Amino acid sequence: MATVTLKGIQKNYGAVQVIKGVDLSIDDREFCVFVGPSGCGKSTLLRMIAGLEEITSGELLIDGQRVNDVPPSERGLAMVFQSYALYPHMSVADNMGFSLRLAGASKEERRSKVAEAARILHLDNLLERKPKELSGGQRQRVAIGRAIVRKPKVFLFDEPLSNLDAALRVQMRIELARLHDELAATMIYVTHDQVEAMTMADKIVVLQGGVIEQAGTPLELYHHPRNLFVAGFIGSPKMNFLPATVTAVQETGTTVRLASGASIAVPVRPGPQRAGDTVTLGVRPEHMRLAQEGEISGEVMVVERLGGETFLYTRLPDGAMLIIQADGEIPTNVHEIVRVKLDPVTCHLFDTDGFAMERIQRHPLANLRRLPTRKAS
Repeated sequence: MATVTLKGIQKNYGAVQVIKGVDLSIDDREFCVFVGPSGCGKSTLLRMIAGLEEITSGELLIDGQRVNDVPPSERGLAMVFQSYALYPHMSVADNMGFSLRLAGASKEERRSKVAEAARILHLDNLLERKPKELSGGQRQRVAIGRAIVRKPKVFLFDEPLSNLDAALRVQMRIELARLHDELAATMIYVTHDQVEAMTMADKIVVLQGGVIEQAGTPLELYHHPRNLFVAGFIGSPKMNFLPATVTAVQETGTTVRLASGASIAVPVRPGPQRAGDTVTLGVRPEHMRLAQEGEISGEVMVVERLGGETFLYTRLPDGAMLIIQADGEIPTNVHEIVRVKLDPVTCHLFDTDGFAMERIQRHPLANLRRLPTRKAS
């Protein structure tokens, strides 16, 4: 397959700069996901890689070769769009093999490559059907098959699952992860859904306002977010943020006082913070537990029972809302007063500018990568 390297990539629409100097390296056979809110520039960045948007400045390299001025058809890439864009009058086989037909491939070559792609995507029994006879998930697999038959260097996916219902999205996430392993391919995938990013990616690139906020493995971003934006974007439900005041800074950690009056010593490395500074304490819903000796108390306003787990949306005395993940069988009801215990080891601290303070001990799985071991045939 191929490596993709972006060096100082910028994109301007007149006086408006939408991509503001992106530097990124995507390894061979890596599944890289661009994620971020609407308007952050993720689809624009993907289209620049594909050659569908002109690069204002910077360099785009594929396998070490500069391709800024290379036409899309000659970059060796294949793109799967949000829309299936299938020809309604053609069969599945003809849709999948259409690009090969345009390229002048023989009928025998087209049949062979379509059959191989159909085997990989479990479409063997659907090759004679028309698009109207397929489900949404099957149509999306046909669109992916149309890309596979070209044997591209890199697969590009632009929110390919957004038109599917919830159950099909889960199924297709599994299919795409399996496909990545089967093809041992370099894939770049755009989504606004951080669950898709967490479940499929080797590397997640979080974008906001045309810049990369952080890039790393899913667990690295989850356990060691660089700033408040990444911490709030990665994780579902999102991380809770509580205002706090620094009371002491030591080699073993920084002690802060919460609005409730409780103090907690978070094991982060000492920095420029001093006693009296305002900071933000971050704690994920699953890293809290209900306990009589808890540091925080609040009134439960909403109870979401999901079977295996329950989420308690709890209003604190200062009006802030805290999301607590509890056991699915917990009997807590709306308007009950609960106390919450925090584990300092799982807490995060963010300085006045919103940047994370470095934790003394990194999570052992933070750099875990899910790279395919199978070689492409």
